Amino acid sequence: MAIILDADALMQYQDRLNETEARYNELTARMADPAVINDAEQYRKIAKAQSELTELVSKYQEWKRAQQELEDARAMLAESDIELRQMAEAEILRLEPQVASIEENLQVLLLPKDPNDEKDVVVEIRKGAGGDEASLFAAEVFRMYARYAEEQGWRVEVTSLSESSVGGLNEVIALISGNKVYSRLKYESGVHRVQRVPATETQGRVHTSTITVVVMPEADEVDVQIDPKDLRIDTFCSSGPGGQSVNTTYSAVRITHLPTNTVVSCQDEKSQIKNRSKALQVLRSRLYQMELEKQLAQIGAERKSMVGTGDRSEKIRTYNFPQNRLTDHRVGLTLHQLDLIIEGRLQPVIDALTSYYQAERLREQGRAA
Repeated sequence: MAIILDADALMQYQDRLNETEARYNELTARMADPAVINDAEQYRKIAKAQSELTELVSKYQEWKRAQQELEDARAMLAESDIELRQMAEAEILRLEPQVASIEENLQVLLLPKDPNDEKDVVVEIRKGAGGDEASLFAAEVFRMYARYAEEQGWRVEVTSLSESSVGGLNEVIALISGNKVYSRLKYESGVHRVQRVPATETQGRVHTSTITVVVMPEADEVDVQIDPKDLRIDTFCSSGPGGQSVNTTYSAVRITHLPTNTVVSCQDEKSQIKNRSKALQVLRSRLYQMELEKQLAQIGAERKSMVGTGDRSEKIRTYNFPQNRLTDHRVGLTLHQLDLIIEGRLQPVIDALTSYYQAERLREQGRAA
């Protein structure tokens, strides 16, 4: 999904790009300073700051080289030698789309970064309409994300899980940690609809069921301050499906945030301390998400849709099994490879969503300029 831009638009960013390159060079020089090398904490901070600029500076340097080659080729058009002019024309044909592509990439890199993009996430999946079939689909979608996470080298930790009587999931809450997890999964929040013939359907009729997916950036303690006086913490024995006892110790933890009446439970670990820690992680992320949604509501509905928070009441995607089709209704994307996607091959969908919302932000920035 290409981002259509004015090729001359990059020039307004020239000063900023030059400043960024100078800052990158300064940080690189400081990393070679013996005083910095011998101070592990200072070196780590400088290396992190330099790393954050590497992609932008590298792309800018690539643009300068290609732009210079293009200017040289255009100058050769004035040569009297026919062969030289022909060579110049061929070079121009090669370089013009290359420069335009680099400019497009640069403008995306210059967009203000989402401060949450580097964060790990809390994923909550719940069955919606459709009874047992919805719970079975919830289990499949969770497996889809788990397999995608495995491909990315991410770690998945289940904090809470409620199974249905048919082997599906009524609800699952998991922490996913790794490299830039939120930047990849942040557009997955919303209502996911499945259309297929359930195994229990004797007449071959296609049924429609729904689940809800919520992806929240994991909040650090510095992001959300929780007053211990605002918490009620209960412990209980963890249990399996149907109420079957898993252990007889009070290791499961339920935390209630009294001001917001937000309740979080965790019984995945045998240790009460670990369950409490995980439950607090989920609670912080939910409170952080509440604050983000409050801020977005103040900014306005149009902006909210552009940043792609994924309103839970909004149907964002349909999984049609008889047609082997996935349709994302927000971006008009249709792929007839549902069999692969449901097995975790989610990258084409992630890429299409990322490109779409980057384009929206670029258009918004263009209107504001």
